[in-house]
Amino acid sequence: MIRESFIFLDRISDKSEENIWAQGINDWNEFLKQKNVFGISPARKIFYDQKIREAAGALRDYNSLYFKDMPESWRLYEYFRDDVVFLDIEIAKDYSDITVIGMFDGYETKTMVKGFNLDKELLRRELLQYKLIITFNGGSFDLPALQKYFNDILPKIPHIDLRHLCARIGLNGGLKEIEKRIGIKRRDIIERMYGGDPALLWRKFLATGDQNFIELLVEYNEEDIINLKPLAEFTIKKLWEIRKKESKPSFQRLCSSS
Repeated sequence: MIRESFIFLDRISDKSEENIWAQGINDWNEFLKQKNVFGISPARKIFYDQKIREAAGALRDYNSLYFKDMPESWRLYEYFRDDVVFLDIEIAKDYSDITVIGMFDGYETKTMVKGFNLDKELLRRELLQYKLIITFNGGSFDLPALQKYFNDILPKIPHIDLRHLCARIGLNGGLKEIEKRIGIKRRDIIERMYGGDPALLWRKFLATGDQNFIELLVEYNEEDIINLKPLAEFTIKKLWEIRKKESKPSFQRLCSSS
């Protein structure tokens, strides 16, 4: 998917990328083979060739940082999928009171809980292992909260916010609502007992000291992060299908203009 993308190149818009695909140039190797590309000047073609070779080198080096500011960062998922962290936090009141940080690498979950094992250096070392961060609404909530709470904790790697990707394919609303719409199921014990409110679980733990509330809170968080993986795969697959489908009309426009 990333090797078929040209959107990371300077001044390449969605339409420009579609016109490249419409010429039968479906990946970087095909682009480099072409002496001329319709709609791209010879000088800019030389510049793009250089940038594509740089990007190919970054992939060989497994360097996701190269693509940190790339539009459509979701296209990196397929290549770096074995080194992704699905992340979600819980708070008690505001950004200054993080109670749980949950991380899922696609196989195992790791959870940090305030007052137990929530530690800045442990978190920093953990996050440095990954090439992509994936959240649901993390651009507005989770990542700013972590930055405020820990100050300069986040590694400089690309971030994929599934909330915005879901909206682009017509899946609006909260995480649980979207999960139901695409058939992702979760246990309803917390919903039934406490209305699905993680902050309430934390308050009950503080009031009673009963660690059962912590266990429920961790379970709640684990379901959030584990369910992000099938949601990411569903959404990214659908987005790519839409993008490739959109390129077909461009072929007709390109032919009629030449």
